[in-house]
Amino acid sequence: MSITLTEAAANHIHSFLKNRGSGLGIRLGVRTSGCSGMAYVLEFADSIDENDQVFEGHGVKVLVDAKSLLYLDGTELDYTREGLNEGFKFNNPNVKDACGCGESFTI
Repeated sequence: MSITLTEAAANHIHSFLKNRGSGLGIRLGVRTSGCSGMAYVLEFADSIDENDQVFEGHGVKVLVDAKSLLYLDGTELDYTREGLNEGFKFNNPNVKDACGCGESFTI
């Protein structure tokens, strides 16, 4: 099982952590939400829980709980800028369908 980061995503996360002044990395997970069923959750991680899997890319740690990892295995986290829009992009090979607004997905 794996989660990977592009260099752009790692640089952006590293910058956020530096500005925040603390944190081990980020926590990536999923929750029930939206019209398609699942949504991504991304937050700062200050500690490692006993059920976390830890992945590292370009010097940034990504923590994923065991339940979420079932839905996220193989995901690449990227950070993109397209015109005036910028943000994280989840390249998840497990997604079967997504809602029209892009806020939720189905496995």
